[in-house]
Amino acid sequence: MLFSPVRVVTPHGPRRFHATPLAFLAAAAAALCLASPLPARAQTAPATQAPPATGAPAPAKAAPPAPGTAKPAEGKAPALQADVPEQFKIVRGKLEEAKTELDKHEKELGHADLSAADLTGIRDSVTVVTDNVRDIVSRLDAPLAAARERLSQLGPKPKEGEESPDVAQQRAEREAAVNRIDETQRLARSLVVQGDQLIDRVSNRRRASFARDLFHRTQPLISPGLWAKVMADFPRDMRSLQSAVTDIGVLFSRNGSLGNLLLLGLAFGVSVALYFGRRNIAPRAARRDEGKTDPSRRATLLGAWRVILVGTVPAVAGSYAVFYALDETNLLPSRLLPVAGAILLGLAVIAAVEALCDGLLSPDKPAWRPAPVSDSAATRVKLLAVGIATIVTVVKSVEALNSGISAALPISIATRGIGAVATVLILAIGLHRFADTEQEEEACFGPYVPTKTTTGIGGPARLVGWVAVVIIGFAALGGYVALATFLIDQLIWVVAVLVLLYLLVQSVDTFLGRALTDESRLATALQANTGLRKRSLNQISVLATGAARVVLILIAALLILAPWGLDSTDIFASMRSAFFGFQVGGVTISLSSIVLGIGVLVIGVIVTRAIQRWLDQTYLPATDLDAGLRNSISTVAGYVGFLLSLALAFSYLGLSLEKITIVAGALSVGIGFGLQSIVNNFVSGLLLLWERPIRVGDQVVIGDSEGIVKRISVRSTEIQTFDRSAVIVPNSNLISGIVKNRVRGDRTGRLSLTVSVLRNQDPVRAAEMITACAEAHPDVVREPAPRVVFRKIGDPFLEFELLAWISDVSLGLKVQTDLNFAVFKTLSGEGFIPPLGPGSSIVTVQGLDGMQSAIGEIAKTFVRPTQEVPEEVSRRDRVRSAGV
Repeated sequence: MLFSPVRVVTPHGPRRFHATPLAFLAAAAAALCLASPLPARAQTAPATQAPPATGAPAPAKAAPPAPGTAKPAEGKAPALQADVPEQFKIVRGKLEEAKTELDKHEKELGHADLSAADLTGIRDSVTVVTDNVRDIVSRLDAPLAAARERLSQLGPKPKEGEESPDVAQQRAEREAAVNRIDETQRLARSLVVQGDQLIDRVSNRRRASFARDLFHRTQPLISPGLWAKVMADFPRDMRSLQSAVTDIGVLFSRNGSLGNLLLLGLAFGVSVALYFGRRNIAPRAARRDEGKTDPSRRATLLGAWRVILVGTVPAVAGSYAVFYALDETNLLPSRLLPVAGAILLGLAVIAAVEALCDGLLSPDKPAWRPAPVSDSAATRVKLLAVGIATIVTVVKSVEALNSGISAALPISIATRGIGAVATVLILAIGLHRFADTEQEEEACFGPYVPTKTTTGIGGPARLVGWVAVVIIGFAALGGYVALATFLIDQLIWVVAVLVLLYLLVQSVDTFLGRALTDESRLATALQANTGLRKRSLNQISVLATGAARVVLILIAALLILAPWGLDSTDIFASMRSAFFGFQVGGVTISLSSIVLGIGVLVIGVIVTRAIQRWLDQTYLPATDLDAGLRNSISTVAGYVGFLLSLALAFSYLGLSLEKITIVAGALSVGIGFGLQSIVNNFVSGLLLLWERPIRVGDQVVIGDSEGIVKRISVRSTEIQTFDRSAVIVPNSNLISGIVKNRVRGDRTGRLSLTVSVLRNQDPVRAAEMITACAEAHPDVVREPAPRVVFRKIGDPFLEFELLAWISDVSLGLKVQTDLNFAVFKTLSGEGFIPPLGPGSSIVTVQGLDGMQSAIGEIAKTFVRPTQEVPEEVSRRDRVRSAGV
């Protein structure tokens, strides 16, 4: 069935085609790179000569050819991929090998006497097998998807009736192909799960073994029985030590040739020269001038690094030279070689600690001190650090000697316990010297204000030190010698790592950060060659120093956690699982997918911004569209591009539309209550962009603000007033409020100008002169023509209003100013506006109508009724009294 050609009668004649479900397995095998590329399709014999696969149903009987159609040529058959079964067998064979390997390691984990090295070997082997199987699982995804796609092209099975034999055979073959690939992938997934479980078991076993050894309790150090056993075993251990010394003499007499003695003497000479010479070389190599009182931060850190390197490297080189000579000359028994190594390593550690304190604390040169500590604290810290390093070196050397001579267990316990107690005592003495013994006197009432500087060691650090003293002391005295020794080693190790971390972080901030922010050669070169601004370099500097800090902190954390039973393999495995996906409540969270999804979104936004910039600067200015429509097109293009980028990022993350709908439904309540204003402004912004009642460049009046629309976004609209202020108006106010748009239909506008003329002048002549001034202005349109409205007959003025229409409303203030100048000049020249001298004034008092009436009544009593004043005289007198 798997390779049988099917002959089908169609309206166009008989056709023969192949149904090869294992072609998908071939694609999978090719993707797995388990063999060489598949050869080209070969011509095989007719299918009638090829027997069907065992257990497969017989192929459908081919229908006879229709009359008049051509018969296929003899010996011609569709091409086949003959090596597909072999590829499939290779894939399954590798999975079977992986299963056998995992089962073997699972049986090995059943043994209870596995050492740490055995567990590490099992873990490494299982990790390799699991990674290979995980690679197979990932590479089977594409062939399985392709097989399912081909199966889906046939459509669902009909519920009623039967489908044709050819379609049924195609469906069966494609379903078989899907099932084969799916079964293979499921088998591989089960092996991945098995491997991960084995790795977890190994890690749990290693942690349990570490904790068991760490908390193993021996006889207490204060127990008399321990010291009785020590005294009983002491003579035997002394005899072992004498035997070791005798072996050294025997080896010297046997291997003490002139060449070996010269090599050993040269090594000791070089070592002594390096150890004692570094004390004189380091101060000169550091180039830290005592006379310089204010060195730069860069010079201070460079001097510290030079002191540390010059003080450490020669000591390490000298110790290694002696150890190499002892190992090569074979002048020391192999069981005592670790003792020499411990002593030489301890001397190098003491030299390194001293150099680190000299470089970082600089007790004799405070101006060159990178650490923010006082002078007394620097000296005390150096003495404490060197003292603890010396004690630890002595203890480690004695422990190595006990191991070399196979000393009794009580002596080893006593050695470790005494070393732990001595270390704790030195640490306690040092912490006590850091205490603030001097009491400050209160100078006045009120809040506490410190009046003296501290020693430089903070309270939390001293508290941690005292806690370590108490725990280590009780552990050593109570019989937990292994725990006490381990805590001492870790305390020294953590302090060393943190000190180096501080020095490295300060160096990164100084050499990397300030190199880009200051006026350095690097910053100047980058600005000149790349065109970056100083602000951009500052941002790059912040990001670079931040990334360097994160890397240094991660490395420091790895170094600190390494001795606690957690090695780099466990950490990197956890980081890999977190980066490539982990399960949380049935949901796979992959940091790599999140990072790549964010990258897709960022790229989409960058492309969208580029398209917007091209539209704004190149294409849209070349069209006849107005500025408002161009802004709407550019804004909508930006939103569409952002939404498409967001959809692509979500699809890459595996968030389908259904999942997004579920999340949106869950957030609908919050959107309805907490984000109501934002959604309202968003919808209003879309309406503004679509209906365009307000466009960019329009002159609008909103409440007390009037200005030009500069930008319309989905949340707010920016309006620039005439005093160059920016008014941000929510879009909902523009949709639901009253907005006055001066240029909604066109940009023409009406200008109103109020003019007052003396009452004794001809109003018709005044109106004609005012109209002539408006018609003479070039920005006043001719249609509709400007006109004058006679508003009021006042006393002593006649009030007119000039109405003129201008071509662009943005020119209103300019035209109004020009018309005021022109009207004033014209009316003044004709005497319609009398000139006022320095002492002349016109005072109009309002609200005296009642007083005027009373004065009139009084005047009537003194004026004879027969006396009449001519109207012209009365009017002239009033004008004179008003104009003088």
